[in-house]
Amino acid sequence: MRVRRRTFGDFVMAFLAFVALLVLVVGVPGALAVFVGWPLPHGMPSQDWLTQEITVQTFLHVLTVVVWLAWAQFTACVLVEVRAAASGVGLPGRVPGAGPSQLLARQLVTALLLVGATAASLTPGLSQLGHNSGLEGNHKGTVAAAQQTPGLLSPQQAKATAANVAEQADHVAAQARSDGGKHGATKFYRIQPPEGRHHDSLWEIAQRHLGDGRRYKEIYELNKDRLQADGSRLTEASLIRPGWIMEMPGDAHGGELVEMPDTHISPAAQKQIQRYDRSGHHFHQQGQHAENGDHASVPAQRQPATGTATDGDGAGQHAQQHATASHGDSSGLPEALVGAPLLAAGLLAALGRRRRQALWQSALDAVGGRRGMEPPTPTGDAQNAQDALLVGADPDGVRLLDRSLRGLAAALAAESRPLPVVYAVWLSSGALHLQLAQPAGKPPAPWRPGQEQTFWMLSRADAERYDDTDTAAPYPGLVSLGTMDDSRLLLNLEAVPGIVSLSGSESDRAAVFASVAAELATNGWSDRMTITLVGFGTDLTALAPNRLRHLDGVEALIETMEAETRQRRGALGAAGHDSVLTGRTGPAQHTRWAPHLVLLAAQPSAEDALKLAELAADASRLGIGYVVGAETGDLPGAAWEMEITREGKLLAPLLGLQLEAQLLPAALQRAVVELFAQADPERDPDGPATTPPFLVDITEQGRPAVYARLVGPYEIIGLDTPEDERSTLLQEALALLLLHREGVHPRVLAAALWPRGVTEDVRDALVERLRDWLGTDPDGSSRMRADATGRLILAESVVSDLDVLRSLYHEATQGKGAGSRAVRGRLLTDALGLVRGPLLEDRPEGRYGWLGHEIVDAQLPLLVADIGLALSAFHLEKDRAQKAIEALEAALKTADSDERLWNELLRAVHATGDPDRLRARAADFLSRSGARGLPPRTEALLDELLPTWREAVAAAG
Repeated sequence: MRVRRRTFGDFVMAFLAFVALLVLVVGVPGALAVFVGWPLPHGMPSQDWLTQEITVQTFLHVLTVVVWLAWAQFTACVLVEVRAAASGVGLPGRVPGAGPSQLLARQLVTALLLVGATAASLTPGLSQLGHNSGLEGNHKGTVAAAQQTPGLLSPQQAKATAANVAEQADHVAAQARSDGGKHGATKFYRIQPPEGRHHDSLWEIAQRHLGDGRRYKEIYELNKDRLQADGSRLTEASLIRPGWIMEMPGDAHGGELVEMPDTHISPAAQKQIQRYDRSGHHFHQQGQHAENGDHASVPAQRQPATGTATDGDGAGQHAQQHATASHGDSSGLPEALVGAPLLAAGLLAALGRRRRQALWQSALDAVGGRRGMEPPTPTGDAQNAQDALLVGADPDGVRLLDRSLRGLAAALAAESRPLPVVYAVWLSSGALHLQLAQPAGKPPAPWRPGQEQTFWMLSRADAERYDDTDTAAPYPGLVSLGTMDDSRLLLNLEAVPGIVSLSGSESDRAAVFASVAAELATNGWSDRMTITLVGFGTDLTALAPNRLRHLDGVEALIETMEAETRQRRGALGAAGHDSVLTGRTGPAQHTRWAPHLVLLAAQPSAEDALKLAELAADASRLGIGYVVGAETGDLPGAAWEMEITREGKLLAPLLGLQLEAQLLPAALQRAVVELFAQADPERDPDGPATTPPFLVDITEQGRPAVYARLVGPYEIIGLDTPEDERSTLLQEALALLLLHREGVHPRVLAAALWPRGVTEDVRDALVERLRDWLGTDPDGSSRMRADATGRLILAESVVSDLDVLRSLYHEATQGKGAGSRAVRGRLLTDALGLVRGPLLEDRPEGRYGWLGHEIVDAQLPLLVADIGLALSAFHLEKDRAQKAIEALEAALKTADSDERLWNELLRAVHATGDPDRLRARAADFLSRSGARGLPPRTEALLDELLPTWREAVAAAG
């Protein structure tokens, strides 16, 4: 393919542009000099000059100065545009405040250079100025999957471009057939500058010149890491710059391409392309090095650099993905959770809440204390899933997203502005981008306009300044679908004006649906919602019983949603709201319109699909979203169509999307559900397991070699203090291992110590340093070893006071103390004496963030309360009320909110026979309870022990 020939019209346009430039650049200053003259004073103005009368001549001089300034600005724009066009590299620099002037200068310079020596296709922007036809003309604006900020098209745009895409495909096929075997020469393409809202992208280049946008990977592989003329390199498919040269696969076609050698481009352009061509790996592999870089020979034929087929998923790529997946699986951790930070954070937080709920419910339901408080330790797939959650979770990202969206809603409400409809959110390491359904004006600070009018952006630094607010969550229907380069896409399901269809194999669809359901059920950026699941193989209700519900089939779903739709329409009309968004902010935000999201994994019949489409027609206004599975992508009523491939790609070409899909495969679903089922407080009415996972020898012969005191200030006995710069990390790593006697995966250890990430060599170096620091036992065995799964486990000779505390209580209540009152009293007294304060009381600020994922902060107070209650009962058996009071007060220092301790302390004080002391204790508890008042059981107990306590407390003030 040759570049387009110059026509007579080009010469006419160039002549007119030349005349216009001559008039504006030379004629304007000449006319001013001749007809007006010098407008400024010839000397320094005096004070009297300021009081002189303003005449017509004065006004003309002021106007002349303004014209001179405008001329200087326009001339600067012309010089900038000429320099950029002549160099052919990058975008022209911006002249401050010269938007319209620079645009006019660019158009005139472009028209003039159309007949210059440089080919239009090798000058940024020239090939698209008034000469696009055929495929290129129709394609503009259809798909932009690799913009600087990824985006997706609205349903209206998608429908409007569907016909164009089909026409383009036919055009490409016909053009390819007509070309026959003319694909011998190497072809190059220069990235074009943005024009209006259109940005050049590798996807569009592949769509135009290879017939399939998904073949952008071939272009990326051919040009990755090669030096461009501006000194930069292509490192990510979405980060391309205008003026860069791209080598194209051998079957590329289209009028914008340049073949080498080509006599129709300038010698300078040929040299630039030749230099770029020599940077390719193929040149060095074929041994075609030239002594003179400007005259190096170019291979006559070029094969694609990758083994990918035209669909972008060839055998070479599949093998590479399989190898990567196998490598990830070899660590024992499911990468589907490790690579889903928001989903993992939500599941981990929900799991922690469930375990704490189980502990407290077991404690409050127990009568006379409770024996044992250890939740079951996960094993097998459940343990791997839990470790993957710990490694992959990004609670900071969830917090940033939640605070930023609520802060935006609060700022808009303060300005009496409505919430804009948001289709999607792009979350990257550096910023948060909202993609709006339509322009909504200037965003409130610190949000800024994005690359287009439908984008609002917030930098991470600005987002971190947001605090918690009681504003309702504005966009609770956001859910992660996958990643594109370094950006994660969250689609707002309740904003889609219709159905989102998902096609693909049944198992692949199920993995996407499960991921969506799990994240919606546990995410941290929503308040309330209802998620209706139909056609799911695994019951996910255990993840969030208050949010998730399963229905038996499509018939039940349609009946339910018809009633829901009628109810919401009526409620919105009665409240006077246009949509649920206006009910979430402003004066009516207390209504908190919660979304209802429907996930139908099985394909409905044609009749049922039409009914769902009718229900979904007004769904976005009502806060209802529908995602429906389909074997093919032709579901009636679908506003957005997506496809999940067997390689894990989520495709939506008409929306400009090709994502690495976020999945939750069937085996992983079962493992996650098992974690939640084990923590269900209703699963075992007798409470959690009664035996701690690790018991120590509490006799004199069981003295440990290394003893760490964690309950209270951190202290290590039996080891030398490590080097100052190593001490903090080593001590934190040891604390983590001591709290997990079942073992800690190295990746979990690394994620805990370095939440922002760390390389494997640094992690492994720390593990070896920790092993050396702990040393060996007298038999020569290391005090830290790795089990068959690679998890790090401490030897029994390394013990913490929490291990001893658990062992003492277990021995006192279920061991020797169960049969000997004296032994029980001594063991309980020793156990309570170990309690010196909260866990790791003096830990450094900014460290030990992983404790937020643990339940030990709930276990320790309950364990101390159990010990205090048992020791109190021991003393009350012998009527030693004062001893019982002392034991309960000691336990209250660590577990001051435990109602059981309050009640037992009231009974012990009542046993002393001193009503004044009982009234004082009641007043103390009332002051601790705050505005909520005393718990109902405590009030009932006081009414029994001291009927006049209310009057006495009120009189005491």
